[in-house]
Amino acid sequence: MKLKELLKNIQPEQILGSDDIEITGVNIDSRKIQDGHLFVAMRGTQVDGHKFIPKAIAQGAKAILCEDMPEEKADGVTYVQVKSTEDAVGKVATLFYGDPSRHLILVGVTGTNGKTTIATLLYNMFRKFGYKCGLLSTVCNYIDDKAVPADHTTPDPIELNELLGEMVKAGCQYAFMECSSHAIHQKRIGGLKFKGGIFTNLTRDHLDYHKTFENYLNAKKAFFDGLPKDAFAITNADDKNGMIMVQNTKATVKTYSIKQMADFRAKIIECHFEGMYLDIDGHEVGVQFIGKFNVSNLLAVYGAAVMLGKKPEDILVVMSTLHSVSGRLEPLHSPKGYTAVVDYAHTPDALENVLNAIHEVLNGKGHVITVCGAGGNRDKGKRPLMAQEAVKQSDKVIITSDNPRFEEPQDIINDMLAGLNAQQMRKVISIVDRKEAIRTACMMAQKGDVILVAGKGHENYQEIKGVKHHFDDKEVLRAIFEEEKE
Repeated sequence: MKLKELLKNIQPEQILGSDDIEITGVNIDSRKIQDGHLFVAMRGTQVDGHKFIPKAIAQGAKAILCEDMPEEKADGVTYVQVKSTEDAVGKVATLFYGDPSRHLILVGVTGTNGKTTIATLLYNMFRKFGYKCGLLSTVCNYIDDKAVPADHTTPDPIELNELLGEMVKAGCQYAFMECSSHAIHQKRIGGLKFKGGIFTNLTRDHLDYHKTFENYLNAKKAFFDGLPKDAFAITNADDKNGMIMVQNTKATVKTYSIKQMADFRAKIIECHFEGMYLDIDGHEVGVQFIGKFNVSNLLAVYGAAVMLGKKPEDILVVMSTLHSVSGRLEPLHSPKGYTAVVDYAHTPDALENVLNAIHEVLNGKGHVITVCGAGGNRDKGKRPLMAQEAVKQSDKVIITSDNPRFEEPQDIINDMLAGLNAQQMRKVISIVDRKEAIRTACMMAQKGDVILVAGKGHENYQEIKGVKHHFDDKEVLRAIFEEEKE
């Protein structure tokens, strides 16, 4: 594609060199540059891409998109200066990959919790309806049934458009994607056309990046502000920020609720560890999920499917066959008669939701033992809040390592324990080794009890000092259960 075609949707401040040259690829990573590529110099949170312009040219870049013109300019290379490469990159990538979102029915899901579950359930539901679909999520990306490993909740704009382009090539009609606050703020989804957006909820998270809760809220809201008039916006009326999200959107607004009047409503008729019976808009349905927060997630899925033209009765038939996402409130049963629940809960609100769900099923019968930690090099303010939430709804709490990253695990544990008073501390022990913490919880558990192993869910690694070591909570539990049989 000619460079001038790629620049159609942006306003360059100046162009030095010819814009009539052929571009064979677009990249923000100088290591991936090949002959004929356009290199986009991005100011990242860690490094400034402008430093890598010489390397990109050495690797064959024929054009550079930058904010600051380099002092030394190479012969035969075109330099395009823009006010913001962050703003421009999505628009350029969209054009290079043939504007793939225009050829898909693309639905984005944003909020603190529930994004993965809702996006994945929509993907699974529409495949069961017989469509080819794409999924972009924290756990894994899918091009129809082909898995593509995910490194970030939302990929960079170039990788994102490339994946969407692959979906179009594979014949996908629908695509469902998680839209993280980072991705919205960094304009990674710039240039994409969404048919719909879903808001789940908003609680404290990622303040290490956004600094204030208001910034975090505004990042999420920007997604709905940008939806076109022919799109829909489905929001959670039970969240105090639900209506704020959609107050400036041009899209058709719909609400869902388990507490009040809304366009899509549900209530729990009955629940146990294997699932629930629900009333959704006057129809009864059995689902393989537990917890009020999952009722909200399923309502969002139901509402989106209705807005995408599906009949309520057809939606509910498929919904009854859907399973929970890996590592989200996933029960494992011990031969000793207790249940272990593995969940990704890594915010105070998520921990509260999961523990509420467990108590809804237990109904006062049996004890709850919670194993949890907090990630290193992330928002430290939520650590004492996580410990408080765990203690509030558990009979025993074991504070342990999560992904310590570059911090000392004991320092993170100490930050969590600092939120507890002397009386709360009587319920708590700390064990740095996560495997030993899980084993200790299993030794404490009696028949009818529930162990919640929180924080890592689907992850099969522990990140320590920059190295990912294999670690899977479910594998650890299954190994312990095997020993219990002997």
